[in-house]
Amino acid sequence: MTATPSGESVLEIKDLAITFASKRGQVTALEGVDLDVKAGEFITIAGPSGCGKSTLLKAVAGLTTPSGGSIKLKGDEVRGPRQDIGFVFQRAALLEWRSVRGNILLQAEMRGMNMRKAQARADELIEMTGLTGFEKALPHELSGGMQQRVSLCRALLHEPGVLLMDEPFGALDALTRERMNVELNRITSQTGTTVLLVTHSVAEAVYLATRVVVMSPRPGRILEEHRVDLPAERDYATVLETPEFHRVSSRVRELLGAPAVAD
Repeated sequence: MTATPSGESVLEIKDLAITFASKRGQVTALEGVDLDVKAGEFITIAGPSGCGKSTLLKAVAGLTTPSGGSIKLKGDEVRGPRQDIGFVFQRAALLEWRSVRGNILLQAEMRGMNMRKAQARADELIEMTGLTGFEKALPHELSGGMQQRVSLCRALLHEPGVLLMDEPFGALDALTRERMNVELNRITSQTGTTVLLVTHSVAEAVYLATRVVVMSPRPGRILEEHRVDLPAERDYATVLETPEFHRVSSRVRELLGAPAVAD
C-alpha cells in the first residue's frame, strides 16, 4: 500500500446526509456533514448518544449508503465496502478457538494477502502492541485490554489508509482504558496512521486527537471542530494538566452540556 503524504487530504466528506426508514417513518441520522481529514490526522468524534457518530463511520467504510452528499477516500468516491479501511469495534469479536496470532491473520485469509508478508507484519504488530509471549494464547486467556490489542492488530494488518474506531475502549474499566489510550497514542504516532475514533469520553477525545469534532443531537451535524495543539507522543498524566487540554475539554464539555469535571 502506498501511503498518502502527510498533510494531503485522505478523506473528504461533503454535505453528507443519511436517512433511514423506520416504523415511525423517515429518521434523519446525519445532515449537512462536512469534514476534510488530512493524512496522519487523529480525528476524535464526540457527541450525544444517537447523534449518528457510528453511522458516520459506517458510511466512510462503505457499509451505509448516503442519502445525499458525498464521501471520497483518496480521491475515489465511496460506493461500497472498502478494502483500504481498518475497523475496530467496541467488542473485540475474536474467534474463541483461534490464538492471538490466528485471530490477527484471519484478516490476511479473508483478504487473500500474501501469507509470508502477513505473518511478518503480524509479528511486527504483536511486538508493537506488547503481545509478545501471548501469540498462542486463546481469547479467554486474555484481559479485555489485551483482546482489544489483538483487534487493533487485526485491523492494522493490511496497513489501511484510514483506521475507524467505534468506541473501542467503552467496555473497559477506567484504568485499563487510560492504558489503552496511551498505547494507541504510541502506536499511531509510530505508524502515522490516519484515524477516526468515536467516543463518549471527553478526556479520551482530547488526549488522543489532533482535532476534536463535536456533533449535535440527531440529526447529527458538526457543531465545532477544535485543533489540539499538543505533541504527537503524549504522556497521559502530563497532558491532563496542560492549559491546552483544559481549554479544549472545557469547550467540548460546554457543547455537550457535560459537567466540567474530569472523566
